[in-house]
Amino acid sequence: MKFGPAGNSDSFYEMGFKHSLQIPEYLTAMGLNAFEYQCGRGVNIGEDKARQFGEAAKSAGITLSLHAPYYISMSSTDEEKRLNSVNYILSSARAAKAMGADRIIVHTGSCGKISREEALNLATDTMRLSLAALDSEGLSDIHICPETMGKVNQLGTLGEVLSLCEIDERLIPCIDFGHLNARDLGYFKTFADYEGVFTAIKNRLGEARLKSFHSHFSKIEYTAGGEKRHLTFADTVYGPDFEPVMELACKYCDSTRFICESDGTQAEDAKKMKDYFEKL
Repeated sequence: MKFGPAGNSDSFYEMGFKHSLQIPEYLTAMGLNAFEYQCGRGVNIGEDKARQFGEAAKSAGITLSLHAPYYISMSSTDEEKRLNSVNYILSSARAAKAMGADRIIVHTGSCGKISREEALNLATDTMRLSLAALDSEGLSDIHICPETMGKVNQLGTLGEVLSLCEIDERLIPCIDFGHLNARDLGYFKTFADYEGVFTAIKNRLGEARLKSFHSHFSKIEYTAGGEKRHLTFADTVYGPDFEPVMELACKYCDSTRFICESDGTQAEDAKKMKDYFEKL
């Protein structure tokens, strides 16, 4: 089991660290073993720097993943935008390969003015094209992880993400529990609500991907439209709670990656999850 932050906590800079090559040292000091490199605004890391970063992470025992650009839209009705999305996924996979990451996390897009069914069909086609593009460059070992999304009008319900992952066994779901909670305006109320996510993955994708799925976790404030902003574990108003997820991970998983996306305390909150899991 791996635990770590998405990007750098405020404490990274407060502790005197300045450069990305120092991230593995920081994570080791924090007692963490995973990191999600952020390319949300574009893949701007060169191959040489990516290799250096990957070597430092490997030496420190840090498992890497990479978040692809936010502007990817696999469900766009504009064919050019969808083809551009394939290229963005391909550039993300190249960077991931250079740094030794084996997973890229991808937002699938929105529904806009089309039906959810049509949006899913378009995203399915884009995903197939993306897999073919990775295969053509010898990047078939890089897993694409479509993410559950937090806004009501976005493509990315649990069912939609699992449908995309049924295209190919290499696809791994990125289950963002905060997003699922926000898009349904407080979905997680009982332990059974949490467990339903785990059993849905098992029933749709099988035990292997259940044991090793990718996860984002944070508490998220929401409005009628879903996700508004990320919070920290100190928040007592909005959910979800991480404890039931850790308890279920003990029951169902053996190599899941939990990436924390708290606002400024993602490393500290990732450590809280890790400590609770190890205590269990």
